[in-house]
Amino acid sequence: MSFRQQPLPPARLNRCQLFGPGSRPALFAKMAASAADVINLDLEDSVAPNDKDQARANIIAAINDVDWGTKTLSVRINGLDTPWWYRDVVDLLEQAGDRLDQIMIPKAGCAADIYAVDALVTAVERAKGRTKPIAFEVIIESAAGICHVEEIAAASPRLQAISLGAADFAASMGMATTGIGGTQENYYMIREGQKYWPDPWHWAQTAIVAACRTHGLLPVDGPFGDFSDPEGFRAQAMRSATLGMVGKWAIHPSQIALANEVFSPSEAAVTEAREILAAMEQAKRDGAGATVYKGRLVDIASIKQAEVTLRQSDLIGA
Repeated sequence: MSFRQQPLPPARLNRCQLFGPGSRPALFAKMAASAADVINLDLEDSVAPNDKDQARANIIAAINDVDWGTKTLSVRINGLDTPWWYRDVVDLLEQAGDRLDQIMIPKAGCAADIYAVDALVTAVERAKGRTKPIAFEVIIESAAGICHVEEIAAASPRLQAISLGAADFAASMGMATTGIGGTQENYYMIREGQKYWPDPWHWAQTAIVAACRTHGLLPVDGPFGDFSDPEGFRAQAMRSATLGMVGKWAIHPSQIALANEVFSPSEAAVTEAREILAAMEQAKRDGAGATVYKGRLVDIASIKQAEVTLRQSDLIGA
């Protein structure tokens, strides 16, 4: 283990991030009443250019007026290459109350992008006397973003989470696909005459997970575009959870329960984690560094794995 210990991520649930366009305020109360852990009100891709100003006003009113309960409330601002992002930040921080928790920065390409938003946010917070600091989450959506993901993860103490935005990422990489997430028809292997579809997002997700875990952030999987395919969503979510991601976006209400299910440890998994810890405690009393549990070796590393499961279970219980 390195002398510099791996920090823990923020102690909050992030199993499902539900997105809704700022131009459709009729959805806001339903989003607030949903089972999603995080709400992302969107000013970017889902809002047409002529609707940006009204969408921003809608979101500011909703932050102040809607009861969001204990959810993490986030707003996705427009990209730094647009004329709208600075006004998104200024108006949100000057006009919305303290209920806003996060700003999501799309299409982050380097640490300087995060620095730019941080500088503006800090200036407005100081000018307005805001006592609750705004957190950041960013989306990796480009070749530059994935190349610089580690420096992005270290760019600001405000940063709490990083997601993969599959569609823009695919476009930036020149990938031959129009799908948003999931397996791709032409990305396959053949073994003994049978087709097998690997995951084209695996390597990018792994890079994001490693950067997040190094710097104590929450790694989150992005959208799955085909909301008529629940089993496809579930399969991708399970792959993401196996890689170490803590949650997934929902672009449709039907995806909320699926995300919560996949990213919540099962009762059996929690029981097994507790039994592993008990077995290792007994091994410690016996002067051993490892033991056998259900026919397999468990050791000190197994304790760390079990603790991950129990921390998530405790957050859900709380």
